[in-house]
Amino acid sequence: MEDTKVFYSFINTSISEYEPIPEGADQYPVEYIENNHVIKLKEDSNRVFIGICDPENIMLVEDVRNYHRKKVVFYRVDKSELTSYLAKLFSNAEDAEGRETNTHIDEKVLLDRLANDAPVINLVNSILIDAIRKEASDIHIEAFSDYVIVRYRLDGELHTVKRFDKGKFRAITTRIKIMANLNIMERRLPQDGRLTVHIDGDMVDIRVSLVPVTDGESIVLRLFNKKRSPLTIEHLGLSSEGIKSLYRIINLHNGLVLATGPTGSGKTTTLNDILKTIKSESLKIISIEDPVEYKIDGVNQIQTNEKIGLTFDKILRRVLRQDPNVIMIGEIRDLITAQLVIRAALTGHLVLS
Repeated sequence: MEDTKVFYSFINTSISEYEPIPEGADQYPVEYIENNHVIKLKEDSNRVFIGICDPENIMLVEDVRNYHRKKVVFYRVDKSELTSYLAKLFSNAEDAEGRETNTHIDEKVLLDRLANDAPVINLVNSILIDAIRKEASDIHIEAFSDYVIVRYRLDGELHTVKRFDKGKFRAITTRIKIMANLNIMERRLPQDGRLTVHIDGDMVDIRVSLVPVTDGESIVLRLFNKKRSPLTIEHLGLSSEGIKSLYRIINLHNGLVLATGPTGSGKTTTLNDILKTIKSESLKIISIEDPVEYKIDGVNQIQTNEKIGLTFDKILRRVLRQDPNVIMIGEIRDLITAQLVIRAALTGHLVLS
């Protein structure tokens, strides 16, 4: 079958016939090749020749087809030959580093090294490290017509920290997608993922959100320091009168307490500080969060997972059967959750959200 964009072929071909095949920035990341068994064999001004082990995988074929702006020609390649080619790449990378063959080598590190040029890896790493050290709550990476800007949200406000040429943007998005285990070929649909980084003894959880925009994709990284302990209520920056009012409210046996404010203003931090303050052996406390930002001993913390149906409202229905005294809901996102929250607050529970 042939159209103006793609040609499907079930004819077998050999990778060796196309050597030297594209490498580096002109080739797919090795991790993508290994996971999807697809490789770019050749590219000219009009066409891209693709080797694929399973041409019947229509979703993969469509991903590759939509990624390229040229006519795409698919050929079937043998899986064992592709595996052999990857093994040769790994071997060459180890030799280049002057290392002996080690079956216990961290394959993930090796894949990352091969997936992108070192400058791109260093750029992404520096953005993450700088944001973590400045205690930013979010990182925004956005492409415009001729340039890319990086902004950190600090104390609720966005600040531009880097500006560079748009030519680097695709490599940056690819690197972030690989780190978050997302589909690097998908640029038409929003994607969400997560990754964890370790720096200076801290473990930071990062939520990744990519949304397609006119000039590329908008990337937002939300940072959560898992090892940082919650503050105490006295350190939240409230006035003395505000602290007295808050203590009076959180010592009630039932009712609804809502923390409101803009992104990054400290709503979740405040709620976790309240839980840390009121926890005791006489109270059953359950929290429903997305994600669990701080681990608090003495509190039963549940993380939502929409992929398997663990949404706020479904978990809350079950939690009400657990005879809790205090319930913390990370977010009230819909009418059903709101109705359940009000019902819980009216039936003898203290609800925080």
